Amino acid sequence: MQTISSRDFNQDVGKAKRATEKGPVFITDRGKPAHVLLTVEEYYKLIGATKTVADLLAMPESADIDFDPERTAVVAAREVDLQ
Repeated sequence: MQTISSRDFNQDVGKAKRATEKGPVFITDRGKPAHVLLTVEEYYKLIGATKTVADLLAMPESADIDFDPERTAVVAAREVDLQ
């Protein structure tokens, strides 16, 4: 567990960000943990987020997947009465 004071964090944010590559960084206020700095990947793991369709399609192994969606019919604009 890495810990950094709020003052040190404010003076060198880059150092704190680099430290997150080794794990969460606890930021303290007056010696007590107040915040946690994580990489976005660790945050997504923590909340159990799933990948988006764009993320899945960007994966190298997705190159072997046939994806040829059907075209939808042309949708014509129409007037709308909002009264």
